[in-house]
Amino acid sequence: MTGLQIILWFLIFLVFYAYLGYGILLYALVRVKRLFTAKKEKRYDDYEPEVTLFVAAYNEKDYVDAKVANSLDMDYPAHKIRQVWVTDGSDDGTPDILKKYAAQGVEVYHEPARGGKIGAMNRGMKFIATPIVIFSDGNTMLGKESVRRIVNLFKNPKVGCVSGEKRIYTKELDAAAGTEGIYWKYESKLKKWDAELYSVVGAAGELFAIRTELFQEVEKDTLLDDFIISLRIAMKGFTIQYDPEAYAIETSSANVKEELKRKIRIAAGGIQSIIRLSPLLNIFKYGILSFQYISHRVLRWTIAPLSLPVIFVLNAWLGYSYGLLNTANLYSWLMAAQILFYLMAMLGWYLENKAVKIKVLFVPYYFFIMNYAVILGIRRYFKGKQTVNWERAKRGT
Repeated sequence: MTGLQIILWFLIFLVFYAYLGYGILLYALVRVKRLFTAKKEKRYDDYEPEVTLFVAAYNEKDYVDAKVANSLDMDYPAHKIRQVWVTDGSDDGTPDILKKYAAQGVEVYHEPARGGKIGAMNRGMKFIATPIVIFSDGNTMLGKESVRRIVNLFKNPKVGCVSGEKRIYTKELDAAAGTEGIYWKYESKLKKWDAELYSVVGAAGELFAIRTELFQEVEKDTLLDDFIISLRIAMKGFTIQYDPEAYAIETSSANVKEELKRKIRIAAGGIQSIIRLSPLLNIFKYGILSFQYISHRVLRWTIAPLSLPVIFVLNAWLGYSYGLLNTANLYSWLMAAQILFYLMAMLGWYLENKAVKIKVLFVPYYFFIMNYAVILGIRRYFKGKQTVNWERAKRGT
């Protein structure tokens, strides 16, 4: 086997491992662990510490009423839940709407200057006195038992952070949204297995909680605040746990273009996070946490997406070298499969623009968009063009 062949198959293996192989290996490791440990879910209904529901909001007037009502409807003692909203930069009336709920215990801390979500979080955490703080977005609704289920996991003193599940509301026959929903279901399964093996590698910003005492201010230009905050807690020796029944639900992106916008920002934040969390790459120091982090996050945000164009070029070269029309040439068949996949992605893009929804075409299209976004995100980060302020992606209705 030549050097080019070795490189090609190694890169194919990396891409497979990053997206599917790790999930298969993770499931196998969890099954082995279950043979030696009895997994029991315990409910501690007598464990009811005070908690704060923290929302860093920017121009959320369309969601405020529903969000406050949702927070007041939690299956948890009302007198033990504080609601804190930090609305830096909001100029659509969000702070004024929130003030109507002061009698119901809603606290609003507003500043006219917009400093981004992490700026609002750093400032708002100074007002938190409860032992547990639960972060969620202004446009997401929480499941009724979410607070209780999150608190339940903190009964274990080794748990420093708890991640909830992000659920995507999709309308029937909405293929683009459905693909996003399928992706998040797969991600949720991986998180469940990650937590069972040892620790989740990063919390979902839509819903996550930490022990207040473990919070440390994050750099003002941080793009993925939830990821940095949660993993820095894990690096202190605590675990990040996960309960899929503690969930936040939101509508999907209005279309794949809007999802691309969101993923480019996440990709830029991913590179920033990898750089800032570089000590976590030391598997000799952090052991299984590093293994999970590299397998589940680092490969997807770096090597795997960058490998795809290299795989295409190497495959084309090897296919040509061994005869493209030679039916016994494995590289010809592999090249044909790649071309078919990218043609399906292009057709999915074309039909999406024509508002024609064919689910089977949105799988390759969404996969392509995910990896294309990473490449654009890496480029944007190193060019210094990614602002800390969110450019809101339009959501479906």
